[in-house]
Amino acid sequence: MLKLGNMELPRILSRKNKILLKELSKTDFKLRYQGSVLGYLWAILRPMMLFAILYVVFSKILRFGDGIPHYPVYLLCGTILWNFFTECTSMGIQAIVMRGDLIRKLSFPKWIIVISTTSTAVINLGINLLVLIVFSLFNGVIPSWSWLLVPISIVELYALALGIAFLLGSINVKYRDIGSIWEVLTQALFYCAPIIYPVSMVADRSILAARIVLLNPISQVIQDVRHNLITDTAITTWNYYGSWWSKLIPVVIVVVLAVVGALYFRKKSKYFAEEV
Repeated sequence: MLKLGNMELPRILSRKNKILLKELSKTDFKLRYQGSVLGYLWAILRPMMLFAILYVVFSKILRFGDGIPHYPVYLLCGTILWNFFTECTSMGIQAIVMRGDLIRKLSFPKWIIVISTTSTAVINLGINLLVLIVFSLFNGVIPSWSWLLVPISIVELYALALGIAFLLGSINVKYRDIGSIWEVLTQALFYCAPIIYPVSMVADRSILAARIVLLNPISQVIQDVRHNLITDTAITTWNYYGSWWSKLIPVVIVVVLAVVGALYFRKKSKYFAEEV
C-alpha cells in the first residue's frame, strides 16, 4: 500500500478527512467576511484598490509602463498573484495557532487546518482571475491557447506558498514572532519581484540583476502568467536563460521548499496540541 512517510495514502484521503477539510474551508471563508458591510465583495475590492493606487503612482506619475503592451492588465496580473501568495502564506503561518482549541479537542491530520485556511485565498484568486480575464478582453488582449497553461503556474505558486506556510507555521507554534517577521520579509519580497516594474527595466541597468530577479520563483510564476495570458513579449525565465538547468532553478526551489516544509510540519505536528 502506498505510503507518505508513516501515513497510508487511503488514510490521508479518507472520507472523514475530506468532510473535515470541506467544512473547515467553508467556515474559514464565511468567517473571513462575517460582519463586513460589503461581505464577499472584498475579495475583488482589495486587489483592485491596491492596483488602482499602484497604477496611478507607477504608470501615470513614474511612467513605469511605457513600452509595455497592455500595462494596466500587466500590473493587475502581478497584483492579483502577489495578493494570493501573501494571503496564503500569512494565513497559513497563523493557521495552527488560530485553531489551537480544535487541535486540543480532536485527533485528525493537522495539515487539514493549513489547507482549509489557505483555501480562502484560492477562492479569492479564482474570483480575481475571472475579473482579470474580463479586464484583459476589454483592454484588447486576444485570447489564445496559451491561457490553458496559466493553471500550471498557479499550482506552482500555491505549492511554494504551502511549503512556506508548513515550515514557518510549524515554527510559529513555539515562536510567535515568526508571523511578524514574515510580514517584514514580504514587504522586501514585493520589491524583489517584478510586480510594479518590468524586468526589461532591470535588464537595462544590469543583466545580472535581471537574471537574479528571474530566479525568484515568485517572479518566474508572475512572468509566466503574463507571457501566457497577456503578451508573449513578457520576459520569462524560460526565454531569458540559455541552459536548461538554469531555467529549472525556480522550480527546484519550489519543490525543495514544499518537500522540506511538508516533512518538517509532519515531524512537529505531533507536538502541536502541547505547544499551541
